[in-house]
Amino acid sequence: MDSILLEMKTTEREIHLQDDAIAVTKYHCESLEAEVRALYSENMKLRFDIETTQEEYELTSARNSKYREKIKAHKGLFWEMESKMPIVIELAKKKAIVTELRTKKEELMSDLQNPEGSAIKQVQEEIALINQEITSVKDFINKKKDLLEEIKKGHAKLRKEIEVQNKRYDAILKRLHCQLNKLHSDKRQWCWNIQQMEKKAEELRKCLGEVE
Repeated sequence: MDSILLEMKTTEREIHLQDDAIAVTKYHCESLEAEVRALYSENMKLRFDIETTQEEYELTSARNSKYREKIKAHKGLFWEMESKMPIVIELAKKKAIVTELRTKKEELMSDLQNPEGSAIKQVQEEIALINQEITSVKDFINKKKDLLEEIKKGHAKLRKEIEVQNKRYDAILKRLHCQLNKLHSDKRQWCWNIQQMEKKAEELRKCLGEVE
């Protein structure tokens, strides 16, 4: 009998424990249901936000596509207009010239590294021509020097002759001056003599007049 009572008490205690566990589980389930409802609501809100964002993205992407098309068209028009500008045409020509010069430079550098290259031969030929010209110029200068020396000698000889002639002319001029001075002196003497003779003649005429 005691064992039955003990078993009943044990069973009742287990029932109470089970009831408590059921109550806890029920509370836990209710909490989970509330969380599930909250998560579902949040999930729906997120889905709505995602759909809204997707629509906005598609609209923005469409606008951006239009903008890109417009920008592309504007760029094409800009490049077309720019390509016709004189400064751009001139720049393109200069770029082409630079490219050509670079190509020629590379060819020349490659040719210079080759002893049998045309550039080396051309330079050697130009050097030979320059040496010939230098020799010709030196010969010409030497001839001009010789001619200049002859001219200097001729000038020196002519200068001496001129000095001799100048001395001779100076002597002639001195003699002529002396002769001229003598003529002037003689002229004065003749004038004085004439005056004296005129006076004498006048006196003689007076004497003849008195005699008559």
